[in-house]
Amino acid sequence: MSTTTERELPMVTPVRQAARASLLPLVLIISLFFLWGVANNLNDVLITQFKKVFTLTDFQAGLVQSAFYLGYFLVAIPAGIFMRRFGYKNAVICGLTLYGVGALLFWPAASLGTYGFFLFALFVIASGLAFLETSANPFVTLLGPRETAAYRLNLAQAFNPLGSITGILIGQQFIFSGIEKSPAQLAAMSALTRSAYLAQETSAVQLPYLVIGLAVLGWALLILVTRFPLPHHADDEVLSSAGRSVLGKLLGDHRFRWALAAQFFYVGAQVGVWSYLIRYVQGTMPGTSAKEAANYLTASLVCFMAGRFAGTVLMRYIAPVRLLAAFSTLNVLLAGLAVLWTGHVGAYALVACSFFMSVMYPTIFALGVEGRGDEERKLGSAMLVMTIIGGAVLTAAMGAASDVGGIARAMSVPVVSFVVVLLFACRYGALTTGEAR
Repeated sequence: MSTTTERELPMVTPVRQAARASLLPLVLIISLFFLWGVANNLNDVLITQFKKVFTLTDFQAGLVQSAFYLGYFLVAIPAGIFMRRFGYKNAVICGLTLYGVGALLFWPAASLGTYGFFLFALFVIASGLAFLETSANPFVTLLGPRETAAYRLNLAQAFNPLGSITGILIGQQFIFSGIEKSPAQLAAMSALTRSAYLAQETSAVQLPYLVIGLAVLGWALLILVTRFPLPHHADDEVLSSAGRSVLGKLLGDHRFRWALAAQFFYVGAQVGVWSYLIRYVQGTMPGTSAKEAANYLTASLVCFMAGRFAGTVLMRYIAPVRLLAAFSTLNVLLAGLAVLWTGHVGAYALVACSFFMSVMYPTIFALGVEGRGDEERKLGSAMLVMTIIGGAVLTAAMGAASDVGGIARAMSVPVVSFVVVLLFACRYGALTTGEAR
């Protein structure tokens, strides 16, 4: 008996030591999902704040998201190339550095009071987040068997809404002043008084973004001095079986093309719903202040977080593609309700949408890179991150639709977007069934 124990100990101990050694790196990677959630959802506050400060139309205010997600689109491929050359850890450090620098740029942007400077700072932040998402998402899918990749990514992404809620609370408590002036009231002010009011509202973003920038740069330093284990890469048998380029193989794959389309429209729907939820509440429930309307956005993010954890549990019993189909169907109905039945009912429907949006991004992402070799996985991940440009395109489209037909009708854009996600789920299921045959 003692001889068996002595033989087994050398086999067990290294495994336990490896697990302990991986704990801190895993915590640091999971934290990234929290950090980019803060930045993403502070934009929803900035849209309302900048609309007030700079007297913007809905379309012009939507350029906040356009500048932000343009950074994702333009930097995702360079981020993928950087990650391929220098590895996951260095890509993360580069991303955090860009994120921190972009946040610090809010201080001079507010001092100058220039909307374009703010948009540039947001572009820099988004460039950093492109590095983070391009590296963190595939890293998580590599930490276990292929069959549970979607489950693991949903679990990691469950921490993202915590950052989103934190971002909204930061904006609600430290950026929104609760003081709102109508155009008539602004016109009645003297030039000096109006200038002082607008300068005060603009400077409200300085301290929150200063703290965020310093915290993010500190986190980059912590990752720099932490030793990371080498990730286990997927087998490259897919790459060696054909002579076509990696890009050609990806674009020639029906499932991957559908994943790109679904991710583009999903991100557009999510960003659009959250970006204009405060505007929707104020527009369909007159007399509601931005600070009060932000409570609906906070509730949305709580639902989103609950959906992430619930979805992670459900995926142990329901195939991810089937859960995606069910959730997208429900969101088509809820977003349609917000178009047809405005006021409290429509607002509650949009809040409920967040619960069912929760599993969409990580599930589409995991299905898109499922079963691919390392090179395909890296390039495919970068291309899927590029589809985040949907947040820029469709949010601007919603702003234009709102300027023409009202904020309620603008919610037709998410309706169409969720239909595309549903078609992807159905098409993916059909394609995989056909391959199985």
